[in-house]
Amino acid sequence: MQTKTHEIWDKNFLSQIIDAMADGVFTLDTRGRITSWNRSMIRITGYPAAEALGKTCNILQCSRCFDQECPEGPSICGILDHGQSEDFECLVRHKTGLDVPVIKNARVVRNNDGDIIGIVETLTDLTELKKARLKAEQAQRLLEEKHRLGNIIGHSRSMQQVFNAIQVAAASHATVLIQGESGTGKELVARAIHYNSARRDKPLVIVNCSALTESLLESELFGHVRGAFTGALRDRTGRFEEADGGTVFLDEIGEITPFIQIKLLRVLQEREIERVGDSRRRRVDIRIIAATNQDLFSRVQQGKFRQDVYYRLKVFPINLPPLRKRKDDIPLLLTHFIEQLNRKTGKQITGLQHEAMQLVLDYAWPGNIRELENAVEHAFVLRNKGKIGVFDLPLEIRQMRYAPKNSTAVSASRSRIQLDRRKLLDILDACGWNKAEAARRVGLSRTAVWKYMKKWDIPLQPPRQE
Repeated sequence: MQTKTHEIWDKNFLSQIIDAMADGVFTLDTRGRITSWNRSMIRITGYPAAEALGKTCNILQCSRCFDQECPEGPSICGILDHGQSEDFECLVRHKTGLDVPVIKNARVVRNNDGDIIGIVETLTDLTELKKARLKAEQAQRLLEEKHRLGNIIGHSRSMQQVFNAIQVAAASHATVLIQGESGTGKELVARAIHYNSARRDKPLVIVNCSALTESLLESELFGHVRGAFTGALRDRTGRFEEADGGTVFLDEIGEITPFIQIKLLRVLQEREIERVGDSRRRRVDIRIIAATNQDLFSRVQQGKFRQDVYYRLKVFPINLPPLRKRKDDIPLLLTHFIEQLNRKTGKQITGLQHEAMQLVLDYAWPGNIRELENAVEHAFVLRNKGKIGVFDLPLEIRQMRYAPKNSTAVSASRSRIQLDRRKLLDILDACGWNKAEAARRVGLSRTAVWKYMKKWDIPLQPPRQE
């Protein structure tokens, strides 16, 4: 009696364990009839146990079973002959008619005499994994689309030369050195080269060489072994190894120290690295793209940069022109940024007023494209629709503080904002009649704004709305 009670308790306990499993589990007899059906099977297939018990596994309409469509019974599918099936991906039919991706496994159950008494099958639901895969594939497609060559804005002659250089570089495995002022889009060009090359499906690893100290940069690039230095508790793979098969983009390469230059030289020459604290050389299959806003040749002449490293880096140089030398592209860039921010903010900005456009074209843009984008974003903060005006632009542009190099001085009449009563009223309204803010936007002192208000009989407080 005690043994029988113990057996019943064991069966109940086993049943609860199977019901608690995340995977779907069901059993069949030797004729292929379902004899048990756990809760996860209900979730995966939509069939309650009452509808599944006594039916054959054909209820699942498995897309493949031993490399064939779901047969009528176990004697046909081959499970009794094979004894088990390896894990494989397939589709099972949900009660609603939808196909559910799963990993399926089946094996026979034998008694103590070795006779087959049934079959147990498990289903692992891959629905969420499938969604994650689709999202990853979509993200990769969007990434490649974002960095297509056609997404770099510019139709000036200098930019056409850059486009041609990118295409040539993408078709080769040569080391590339991108040179240009801050904000000219060096990283964008590096990404375009990678995503238009044969390495597009492999990693693009970006390292800012100026952001780390020498020791940290060495560990970041080359990795380290356990115990190499205080705090090195485990082996660490460096960025060069992580990029194996792909591309490493070394931004601000002009900032690296002579010690890192020596270590980089071996990578450039041999495509080999040594982790910090390790003597074993490791081969890496990488393409190196470097970028700098400095004149590296001048640094070589000054003894601040190794000549051998310099020539290894500039196998194929690409020089990005500053925005002040490609002003034909400014209207095109403005249109692009405005459309982008309209989509992002839901606003309806239609362009720039004539005076604002003239100021933008006359400005020297020391921060290049990045500064232009920030200026458009600044204007979006102040305006919701219509055209961007002079007073929507940042103060430094309105004051024309930066004049183009080697150009004639901007006349006083052009550099000083021309105010009238209507413009000042509009600015005061936009600022909530905060005179200090209005003065900042105009580029004058608060006292000067008060004098203009007195001159044009503008009250110190906003008129009451009737």
